[in-house]
Amino acid sequence: MDYRQEFERMMQTQTSIALATAADGAPNVRIVNFYYDAELRTLYFSTFSDNLKVLELQKNPHIAFTTIAVKGEEHVRVKAATSRISSVEIENIKEKFLAKLPEYIMSIPDVLPALILFEVTFEQADVVIDFEHMDTIRL
Repeated sequence: MDYRQEFERMMQTQTSIALATAADGAPNVRIVNFYYDAELRTLYFSTFSDNLKVLELQKNPHIAFTTIAVKGEEHVRVKAATSRISSVEIENIKEKFLAKLPEYIMSIPDVLPALILFEVTFEQADVVIDFEHMDTIRL
């Protein structure tokens, strides 16, 4: 099985991640929508600028995440990732989010200025097809 290919497929077809942050010694997990740019090996998600996760990520940019399976147990899990506010303009990446998630909040013109775009980078990921087929890949 080509786990790299499975990673790319899941990152393109799955739409949500459970994002784990930690600030002040307390873990916090929430579900966010994402877009993964395979060429840049970067995951992007947006959030409202007044959201608690913005403060948590500013205090501690080290995160973990897992994609939310849409078929069986298939998911990607990343234990060591780093997040930061993206230098990419949200307007420049909006269409990529909307191609993946046509009803995403970025489609509402009045909402766009209130969003912050984060980028997440990581060097390896666990690719889980089912409980018998899983491997760790390096990017």
